Amino acid sequence: MLNIGCHLSASKGFLNMGETAVSLGGNTFQFFTRNPRGGSAKDIDKNDADSLVSFMKENGFAKILAHAPYTLNACAKVPSIREFAYNTMLDDLKRMEYLPGNMYNFHPGSHVGQGVETGIELIADLLNSILWEEQQTCVLLETMAGKGSEVGSRFEELRQIIDRVNLSGKIGVCLDTCHVNDAGYDIVNDLDGVLNEFDKKIGLNRLKAIHLNDSKNPLGARKDRHEKIGDGYIGEAAFEKIVNHPVLRDLPMFLETPNELEGYKREIALLKSLQR
Repeated sequence: MLNIGCHLSASKGFLNMGETAVSLGGNTFQFFTRNPRGGSAKDIDKNDADSLVSFMKENGFAKILAHAPYTLNACAKVPSIREFAYNTMLDDLKRMEYLPGNMYNFHPGSHVGQGVETGIELIADLLNSILWEEQQTCVLLETMAGKGSEVGSRFEELRQIIDRVNLSGKIGVCLDTCHVNDAGYDIVNDLDGVLNEFDKKIGLNRLKAIHLNDSKNPLGARKDRHEKIGDGYIGEAAFEKIVNHPVLRDLPMFLETPNELEGYKREIALLKSLQR
């Protein structure tokens, strides 16, 4: 069975997202922990969270994925921006304990001229300051497209972050198909080769989730512009390989394509039809 879902709005609560996911044909979903541009988060409704946990068990859900706001930059040059990332991520992880055993994804950040090595050190320092032994949430570093001074467009950069994290057992990776394409990894013509490189540089045991996005840009463009499945440079045939690949097929997969709910419903049906 394909573990597939899309990005949903959390405005109507946790249980509503679970019910919406099922109505779209999915068995998982992704959501922002708060406004994607940052800011405070609504108080957790424990009854609503408990209702979602029960609903997920009853409906055979895969793990769900919370996404940190885009405005976070764990390796910013300005200390106050790094402090904002620290406060937000720590608060998010505490809130995720109401949904135990799931995942939290974030963009590693941009070094803004400090250099990749400094960026890696700052990201690892932040993770070391927010992770704790008893937490039940796996924190995922997302593969990035390489625009500007982004850290994490190369697998080895993600590995260097992981190697510096004391509680590295709490860390995984979310592979974004648009991002890796734009970063120069040829998942269209050499998916096995890309996964082999991921295994050598990071380890496939760290791969916990997939962002399924086509790309408006050709291989290596370093631009990060998502497209609907089959309408971009990656193409439907490549996604057929992805959803059937023995390494990937059982992972939770999340659509972040430029769609409304009906569009996501069509894409979920399409991807399920491609699985053999």
